Amino acid sequence: MNEEEKVKRVEQRIQLLERLLQAKSPIDEVFRVIAGDKEDPEIAFDAIIEYFQRKVNWKEKILLPINDHLFIVCKDGKPIVKAACGYEFGDFRVNWKVFCKIRVRRNTEDYLEIYPWWQHAHPYFMELREYYCPGCYKLLATEAVPIGHPVVFEFLPDIVTFYEKWLKRPFPCGKVEFKDLTNEYIKNSIKI
Repeated sequence: MNEEEKVKRVEQRIQLLERLLQAKSPIDEVFRVIAGDKEDPEIAFDAIIEYFQRKVNWKEKILLPINDHLFIVCKDGKPIVKAACGYEFGDFRVNWKVFCKIRVRRNTEDYLEIYPWWQHAHPYFMELREYYCPGCYKLLATEAVPIGHPVVFEFLPDIVTFYEKWLKRPFPCGKVEFKDLTNEYIKNSIKI
């Protein structure tokens, strides 16, 4: 496939993504995407990156989306987590949730704000954590976990390997060791 054809296919995929993510696709199109032949994964990846890059108002290159509001981007030669609103969480190897504004629901009154009385967890056993972006207060994630459970690190990609081995492209940012740095960050941040 030549470069012009690839650009055209990426643009078509971006338009499809926009319809799907904005719930504007007819149901038959949704089923075709789910059940149909999967196109070239590189086209799909490039389309997703370009779709989100067009939606943000900052210049850093998106390396990988985490969700529709959080992205791993390259800033000053280092991969960091950045929100669509522009808030920067820092090194992507530190769980972004430790930088969030957090609401913890741990009693029946809090649960009843969002659940009927017969559907919520017992507050002696579970808590519901809501993670909000410090920059714009958008809800980014929730966790229903046992009381005292550590913050869940849902997504720590080996991004260098992903680019070099799977996409077969050079990693477009400074290479970093694949390692969870959350505990080190917490240990160095808490003064006892």
